[in-house]
Amino acid sequence: MSPKKITVFLSEDHLIVRKGLKALIELEEDMLVVGEAENGLDAVKMVKSLAPKIVVMDIALPKLNGIEASRKILKDNPAIKILVLSAYADDGYIEKMTSIGVSGFLIKQCSPNILIDAIREISKGNVFFSPLISKRINHLSSSSTKKTQNLSEREVQVLQLIAEGKANKEVAFELGISIKTIEKHRQSLMKKLSIHDIAGLTRYAIAEGIIECSISKKNFV
Repeated sequence: MSPKKITVFLSEDHLIVRKGLKALIELEEDMLVVGEAENGLDAVKMVKSLAPKIVVMDIALPKLNGIEASRKILKDNPAIKILVLSAYADDGYIEKMTSIGVSGFLIKQCSPNILIDAIREISKGNVFFSPLISKRINHLSSSSTKKTQNLSEREVQVLQLIAEGKANKEVAFELGISIKTIEKHRQSLMKKLSIHDIAGLTRYAIAEGIIECSISKKNFV
């Protein structure tokens, strides 16, 4: 029995770019493009019905931009992974997209192999940011420490271990405290940071420089 293919949806307004991406992706035996849209509104509707594993999302989309389209898609189905592929690497776009909860961000100048690698990594529950985007995230986080300062030392320890992919039992063992206490710390973290899932905590830890992207790759589920 052949392994299940990684289903991909393309949200890109330029037809020639979209068709090129489709051709590139479908050269891979383990990938299948299940749909495509030229604007954000259609993307949201089609993704809701098709439920692909990965959405490759442009930012500059007509009718509904990629930021809002991503927000709606993840609200409807948080299990879907969004990979941003954009010509824009402005701080504002990066900050908004990472805060929404995308799993990856590449610039369109990247090589085809990088795109394929990103799709595979994200499909496994990992994150994948190009070096340029990671650099910008680190720059943004260097001037944004207010929320982290509101966390206790223990909460920061718990956050780091959670972001590194450790289960509550493992965190409890590492810190020498009960699982029930770990659960309370996790609830406190989510409340203080207004983040409601483990993937969000991991992205926050990356943005704040608590962990590095390479450490956190296995933690997005």
